[in-house]
Amino acid sequence: MKEPLRQQLEYGLNQMGLHYSVEDQQKLVHYIQLIARWNKTFNLTAIRDVEEMVSKHLLDSLVVQPFIEGSLILDVGSGAGLPGIPFAITSPDKKFVLIDSNGKKTRFLVQAKIDLKLDNVEVIHSRVEDFQPMEQGHRIYFDVITARAYASTDDILNTSAHLQNEETSILVMQGKLDEQINNDQYRLVESHSLDVYGLDAERHLLEIKKR
Repeated sequence: MKEPLRQQLEYGLNQMGLHYSVEDQQKLVHYIQLIARWNKTFNLTAIRDVEEMVSKHLLDSLVVQPFIEGSLILDVGSGAGLPGIPFAITSPDKKFVLIDSNGKKTRFLVQAKIDLKLDNVEVIHSRVEDFQPMEQGHRIYFDVITARAYASTDDILNTSAHLQNEETSILVMQGKLDEQINNDQYRLVESHSLDVYGLDAERHLLEIKKR
């Protein structure tokens, strides 16, 4: 493991007021090294430089961690596992379901789950609108649904509607802020401007719930 990567991560976390154990930080670094390795044959992310991934993937995901409440979280369009895997590493007490329709990406997610020993992660290869989780004959609703660079806000809300109830918090991560919701069944609880260390770009978070 390249110690400078962990030091870079720790410094960025400290600047953002986030603190995780050295073990968690090592797992986070291991995770982006896995992405970099798989990127050579699978197109998981446009970012090729592992040092850039510290701010653009890890810190950009973990800035949202303080908004994650509840015990069952769905990461829609998880791709290479962002933000789901950083969340799972740093919140071992919560369960994370990572869903993506791209088979290459879900194969990577399964391997990352194994390599990082993430027992609190379930990987689903499916379109979110086709995902019908059940437990003892009852539909499962998620406490939190996250989405990062996946689709428009309206698409995220509509395709995951059957996985939400009135208690579900839908967290939509954005670059340029767009608070518009073209669906009167939902309300914007709050929007947050996020400051990601090392990232010279706008970052926002929408907190949305059903009415």
